[in-house]
Amino acid sequence: MKEGMSSFDIAVISVRLDHLMKEARVDNVYQINPKTLLLKIRGRDQPTLDLLIEAGKRIHLTWYSFPKPQRPTSFCMALRKHLRNGKILAVRQYEFERILEITINGRTGEYRLISELFGDGNIILVGRENEIIQALVYRRMRDRDIAPKERFVYPPSRGRSPIGLERVFLDEIRGFGRLSVVSTLTRLLGLGGLYAEEVLLRSRIDKNTPSEDLQEEQINGIFTHLQELLQEISSMEAKPCIFIDDEGKWIDASPMPLSRYAHLKCVTYEDFNKALDEYYARAFVEKTVDNVMKRAELGLERLMAILEDQEKTLGDLKKRVERSREIGDIIYRHLNELRFLLQRVMADKRTGKSWEEIIKTIEEEKKDSVSPSVYFDSLVPESMLIKVSMDNQRFDLDLKESIEKNGSNYYEAAKKAERKKAGAAKAIEQTRTKIESLRHRMVEESRTAAIPPSVRPKREWYEKFRWFHSSDGFLVIGGRDASTNEVLIRKYMKPDDVVFHADISGAPLVLIKTDGKTPSEQTIREAAQLAASYSRAWKEMTTTNVYWVSPQQVSKQPPSGEYLPKGSYMIYGRRNYVRNVSLEIAVGVRKEDGMKVIGGPVDAIAKQTDLYVRISPGENASSKLAKVIRHSLARKSSIAGSEDIMKIPIEEFQNFVPLGRGRLVNPD
Repeated sequence: MKEGMSSFDIAVISVRLDHLMKEARVDNVYQINPKTLLLKIRGRDQPTLDLLIEAGKRIHLTWYSFPKPQRPTSFCMALRKHLRNGKILAVRQYEFERILEITINGRTGEYRLISELFGDGNIILVGRENEIIQALVYRRMRDRDIAPKERFVYPPSRGRSPIGLERVFLDEIRGFGRLSVVSTLTRLLGLGGLYAEEVLLRSRIDKNTPSEDLQEEQINGIFTHLQELLQEISSMEAKPCIFIDDEGKWIDASPMPLSRYAHLKCVTYEDFNKALDEYYARAFVEKTVDNVMKRAELGLERLMAILEDQEKTLGDLKKRVERSREIGDIIYRHLNELRFLLQRVMADKRTGKSWEEIIKTIEEEKKDSVSPSVYFDSLVPESMLIKVSMDNQRFDLDLKESIEKNGSNYYEAAKKAERKKAGAAKAIEQTRTKIESLRHRMVEESRTAAIPPSVRPKREWYEKFRWFHSSDGFLVIGGRDASTNEVLIRKYMKPDDVVFHADISGAPLVLIKTDGKTPSEQTIREAAQLAASYSRAWKEMTTTNVYWVSPQQVSKQPPSGEYLPKGSYMIYGRRNYVRNVSLEIAVGVRKEDGMKVIGGPVDAIAKQTDLYVRISPGENASSKLAKVIRHSLARKSSIAGSEDIMKIPIEEFQNFVPLGRGRLVNPD
């Protein structure tokens, strides 16, 4: 699989990203691993886009969901400080290099977020004066330094940009002598091996042809087909492809069909972002599975080596038991002969003979086959040991001990080895259990690793607000803050809607979108419960009153001489009350192109799913409560559903916790 994006890939993606993100704003920045950023891009009247940047490798929109660290890194915090809510002015490729720049008008000026997609890669924030503000990696190099406050310098060019290239420039190809034409194109233009080969295939030139042997018409052909290739990527008419071999292996992703891969299956996509997202998602899974298997195999090799050593030890202990026991038996079978031999040696020593004299005498006596000296093998004076050979065994006898004690020592050694043998057998059984457990875990972990990241659920326009569908199917939406209250009033409130507000300051505006139909009493009560539960009453009360009016009674015009803050409004005329509304919310999951988190009044959510929990006012922070909610729902689900639920990001559950705190009602 390809390691990173080529210059051609970046040329295409830069145009596409510029079209999709220009004038949009950076909603937030996350660093999801040491080399990868995720930028939330918020456009006007369009769903939020997720831009993935992996240093040294790729940049594209993603439709997958990635877990976000609880604590942002210092690099991430710096980017948030300068870029959050900044407007994207342009997305462009630098020259024809593997470098992409996003120009952003932030709070304190204009910035460039520069993604270097070659080698180990880097992501660098550069200010208006071309000074480096922050970088993913700081390093000093021969041709430039990446350090705070240093002037940003681009890396040396890999070759002449083919964009705007004049035909006469290609005459330099012949100057590379016997170097193959594919290598020359790679050096001269920095095309990369794949696209250099593509140009030559289209020109019907063998890539190994020496550069100096090219004819004029062949160089003309190279120029013509290079321009055609550049035209294809700039026109955006070509269909992006993922190339798959006969075994189903994904080989590459490209912004267009390539002659180089004519023998492979080509799966086309409408958008190159989507092709790259799918391709790298597959690559991520394959790499994860490979890493899991390599790690497990190393552990398995270590355990197998331990098992081999343990089995060898057990074998040695078995032999030691048998030998020690056999020697003990031999000693007692030949007790008199061996006692005589030991007594003879010690008697000679007591007469003043040297060990050398004793050994010499015994060696001479060995010639007489009837003498016990025939069993003598050697003598070690330093350790007072005599070695004897009998009944096909050679063993030591301690001259300081009686022959009976020597026999007893061998029997005791057999018992000791027997005890060690039992321990070794138990250790072997434990190691075998570990091996079986690891093999089982390898299967489970490889299966889990083979599950691709979950696809980010499709967002509806109303999901930027508080929302739910009532028991009768009415869409109910409410503001999250002053800004969204303002948007609801100015953009989404229609004459036939019903407007709700808790009878307390610090409450959201809530609308029942009726589409001309009359909502039931049940829907009225459910909308009132949403208005109450997401108001300030959640922190202070157990019930509160809620009133409802028609949109004609809502006005942004303040009384004379007064001022209405953002998100505020005036209510005129008679108010209809729903009294003593309980403060309680249900949070659940529903199968809908994957698992989707939903929340709202208990009765409404219970109509849509069996997988839900109830929450009420409490002291648990939303981050902790969200984890409890997710685990509780996972436990209630099937095994397959449980895995899907556990992959849902925590913030999806946090979004439904009123005022950031609460508790589970009737926890498991």
